[in-house]
Amino acid sequence: SLDFWRLLYAVLKQIHGGKWTECDAVDNQIRFVKSALWYHGYGRPELYQLPSDGSAGSRELLLAFSWLLHRLSLLEQLLARNRVKTGDETSVCMCEDDLPNSQKGTTEVAPEYGLEDRVDVRYLQWLNGRLRFQWRSLHAQHQEQCKLLHKIHLFTSGSHMDQILGHFSVTETDLVRQPENYKQLLQLLESETMQLEAFLEWKQLEPVYWQWMEAVLDNMAEEGNMGESQDAHVEKSGLPKENLCCPWADSLTGQIGRLSRDLMTLRDQLHKLITHRKAVWCEKVKTREEELQKEWFSVTARKIQESVELKLLDLAYLCAPKKKKKHGSCRLVFRSKHPASQMGFGRSVSKDPVSAVSATDVIRELQMREASLERELKQLQEECRRRLDEIAEGLDGVICISP
Repeated sequence: SLDFWRLLYAVLKQIHGGKWTECDAVDNQIRFVKSALWYHGYGRPELYQLPSDGSAGSRELLLAFSWLLHRLSLLEQLLARNRVKTGDETSVCMCEDDLPNSQKGTTEVAPEYGLEDRVDVRYLQWLNGRLRFQWRSLHAQHQEQCKLLHKIHLFTSGSHMDQILGHFSVTETDLVRQPENYKQLLQLLESETMQLEAFLEWKQLEPVYWQWMEAVLDNMAEEGNMGESQDAHVEKSGLPKENLCCPWADSLTGQIGRLSRDLMTLRDQLHKLITHRKAVWCEKVKTREEELQKEWFSVTARKIQESVELKLLDLAYLCAPKKKKKHGSCRLVFRSKHPASQMGFGRSVSKDPVSAVSATDVIRELQMREASLERELKQLQEECRRRLDEIAEGLDGVICISP
């Protein structure tokens, strides 16, 4: 089972874009695997109850691994991440900001790894400032990289054998400057070819694997049913109806029977009392809701009006003809013949205009989404400000100063 933990650790580290080494502590590896599986929505509690020394749980790890294969397309993601990139690529996402299905309904805290109940606000402010600084540094580095890519594409324009591309990429430029590096690139391509061949072989044998996993699940279900039946048998046989060896057994059994009847009667009385009180509280809540509707009708109407205005601002965008959204890695292609859009994103080297999108379209799409998010942020800030004002009105001697 320890080797299985290490396998999951190495795979999930690659999926999350991190570096891994075999010298990492075992408990840290297991903690990371549990957290990553929880993040992706794996909800089987038996896995999170496994010991942190990796001494048990091989079958639970097999189930988790199979779940990753089916839910996340694990092998496809690994092939995409380890793909040899000979061209200059960038990630483009023009999809909606919806959570994946695997992350819906997983808002509870991860077992044993959640934040503490009390966190110093100053520490959160420090983290926020550090995150902003790192984000600005990353943005500046990305801008510098774009400038260098533009210079390479501009200076090598017209040098490529493929007239559709027309320019060299960074990798091709490096090979022109240092031809001896082609051996390393050739090794990477051969390694990728071996991975693709192994993946094709796996696709042929995949049905056999899932049939075997069905047998494993059936065995686990049978073991669970046997355990439940044994527990029920123990409960039934735990107290014999009569015991001839103990003369006081009959009286004890009678006392237990009377106590059980008293408990059942008390349970029925509590149930009736709870039902009555629940009906009374529902009536009170209904009356209070009617009063609040009369008192806060104007406030509610104003909130609804603001919400409708926000939705109307985005109506033109939402009702526009839906185009096929770009998502994933695209190759950067410099277009000097079209001044309106000098940089394009192409899915492949093809003359088909549908497979490419201009950088101007991506920028315009992002600007529209940015404006929509800013409007929504302002609305939320105004709502929070009103709530704080309502709270401050009920506090005597407190002055709230906006930052």
